[in-house]
Order: sequence, then C-alpha cells, then structure tokens
Amino acid sequence: MRRLALASTLLLAACATQRQQPATENVPVAPPAAAPEPRQLLGLTAPDLVGHFGNPALQIREGNSLKLQFRARRCVLDAYLYPSSGGQYRVTHVDTRSRSGVDTDQAACISDLENPS
Repeated sequence: MRRLALASTLLLAACATQRQQPATENVPVAPPAAAPEPRQLLGLTAPDLVGHFGNPALQIREGNSLKLQFRARRCVLDAYLYPSSGGQYRVTHVDTRSRSGVDTDQAACISDLENPS
C-alpha cells in the first residue's frame, strides 16, 4: 500500500510540475536570410544546358554518365549528368574553375557564360 501511495504522490508531483511551467508562445521564427545562390543547374537536362549556354566545348561519355563542358572567357564549367528515373540525363553535379584550373565562384562563372563579351 505504501508503494501505491508513493507512486501516486510522485505521479501527481510530476503532473503539477508540468502544469506550473509557463506556456510558451507560438511565435513564428523567421528563417535565416539565405545567401544569394547561383542559378540552379541541378536537375537540368542536356538540351536545357545547350539552350542556355550554347553548344558545349567538350562532351564526354563515360559509362552511364555524360560530362558537358562550357568555356567562358575567364572560366570553365563542367556539368555532370546521369540518367534519371525517366531515363533522361539530368545534371547531378557542377564544377567551375578558372582557365588555369583554380576553383572559382560558380555564380561568377555562370554569369560569365551568360554574358560573354
């Protein structure tokens, strides 16, 4: 009987503790400001890329992948495409680098490709 009384007391104490906690307000939290991202290339098809950047300077097939390379005045963009569930090749990864081979900002390279001068 003592155990039942002790268990009941502990249970009531736990409930009382929960009720005494101040209610939290549901204040919407604004998401952190997202940094501007470069044009989204992931998921595009080869014809989408060609329509946007023109014909690739290089096209390589290896296994079931396709690499399209686009060259601008100051940079090189490599788009790697793999077959999607629908069988169409789609961009899954993009690398950008300067002509000398040093990694470069993707947004700047895309801008260079979009606005050749």
